[in-house]
Amino acid sequence: MLHYYIFTIILGWKVLFHPFYISLTDIRYSAANQNLEISQRIFWDDLEVALSDLDKSNIDFLNPEDLGRLNSLVEKYLLSNIEILINGDKAKLKYLGYEIEDDAAWFYLESEKVSVPKEVSVSNVLLLEQFESQQNIINFFMEKKPKSLMLYRDNVSGNLNF
Repeated sequence: MLHYYIFTIILGWKVLFHPFYISLTDIRYSAANQNLEISQRIFWDDLEVALSDLDKSNIDFLNPEDLGRLNSLVEKYLLSNIEILINGDKAKLKYLGYEIEDDAAWFYLESEKVSVPKEVSVSNVLLLEQFESQQNIINFFMEKKPKSLMLYRDNVSGNLNF
């Protein structure tokens, strides 16, 4: 829990010193549904850069010309840049949608059924191609207590044991 608060404080301080490049991914194991519920907080202007690179066009996240096309690009980008292994098995993820909150957006994914996590491996390369100083914070919640990882260009994956 202490790690979660430390990362939150760091994130708060970094907001004061823009430009910085950071994303937050919360992964929760749902015992009731036997799946992973994932929410990712990403600055939408940074994501516009990545999606523009992907699509070779100018992406306007706040005023998209075609919302369906934007959702398709977001889905493709997110699903190709995060991988979660639960006890050595790759979790199959599904994109659910997003909502905008000020200068960032929350993106939602969920997995198909997974076994109870004992060993979790997360790889997250979101925005690393676009921003050299990008940092991706991962919080994995089992019950209420999170375990955290800080991933970046030279450390794109990490392991957690429960």
